[in-house]
Amino acid sequence: MAFTGNENHDISLQDASDLTKNYRDTQSGSDYIKGEFFGKTALLAVLNQDDCVGIRIYYGIDSDNIPKLVIVGADANEDDLTEGIIMEVGKLCPPYCSTSNLLNS
Repeated sequence: MAFTGNENHDISLQDASDLTKNYRDTQSGSDYIKGEFFGKTALLAVLNQDDCVGIRIYYGIDSDNIPKLVIVGADANEDDLTEGIIMEVGKLCPPYCSTSNLLNS
């Protein structure tokens, strides 16, 4: 099956809340990573690459054992665009968190 870039990934707020709560329930301490922020310009730079129809997000852990998301463009053949832009330097939550809402509290 090839990627088209038009795949539907929508879920309800309740389903998203359940997923993030399940994750939070498995974590201990108050300083675990809840998420990462990536700016629009950086995301568009990945998405606007030739042949890019979407992004793939890999889970990673840095040398300090801190979870990180690695973002890379993907083409219609389901291949990563490894010769293009690859992102990781997101703003971690905490400390860069939203106000309390169903996804993070």
